[in-house]
Amino acid sequence: MKSCLIITDVQNDFLPGGALAVADGDLIVPVINKISPEFDRVVATQDWHPPGHVSFASTHGSNLYEVITVNGLKQVMWPDHCVAGTSGADFHKDLDLRHADLIIRKGAHRTIDSYSTFLENDKKTGTGLEYYLKGLGITDVFLCGLATDYCVYYSALDAKNMGFNVSVVIDACKGVDVPRGNVAKCLEIMKEREIRIVKSDHLL
Repeated sequence: MKSCLIITDVQNDFLPGGALAVADGDLIVPVINKISPEFDRVVATQDWHPPGHVSFASTHGSNLYEVITVNGLKQVMWPDHCVAGTSGADFHKDLDLRHADLIIRKGAHRTIDSYSTFLENDKKTGTGLEYYLKGLGITDVFLCGLATDYCVYYSALDAKNMGFNVSVVIDACKGVDVPRGNVAKCLEIMKEREIRIVKSDHLL
C-alpha cells in the first residue's frame, strides 16, 4: 500500500473572515499538520478562479446560493472567492506544507467550475492528478480539508471511480452545509460507495 493525503482548499476565503467562510474551518489546520507526515505523498489543492468566474453570483447578477444552469450544468451561485493571486486564495498561514509534493490549482477556467481535484465539473476535463498518483504507485487516497460536502465529497467520488481506495479524515474536514443537511447527505452517499470515514487518531 502506498498512500497520498489530499489537503483540499484550506484557503483564506474558506476560513473564518473569508468571502465564503466555512464555520470553524481553521480548527482543522492543526489536525492536518499532525497527520501530513504519515503519508507517502501529500498533495494540496487551491481554488484558483479568474475574475468573472462562472461560479460567481456577481458574474450572472444572480442571488447568492441560487442554483442556475450554465452550459448544461447545474451551478451554485457563490460569492466571489479565491480569485487567483489574491490573499483570499492563499493557504492558511499556519498550514504546514513542508510535506506537500504537488499543488493542484483548479477552477482556473472562466467558464467551468471545478469542485473535484481530479475532474472539472463537466466530468471530462482532467487535472492530471489521477495519472500522477497512479504513476507513483499510489493505491490509497485520504482526503481532508474544505468543504466536506463539496470539494472533498466530489474528489472522493472521483477517486473511487478511478480505482483508488478512498478514505475521508472526518475530523480534518469541515462542511459548508449548503443547502442545510448537505453534509449528512454527502457522508451517507460516500459510505454507500464504500468510501471509509476515519478519524485522524487512527492514522497516527
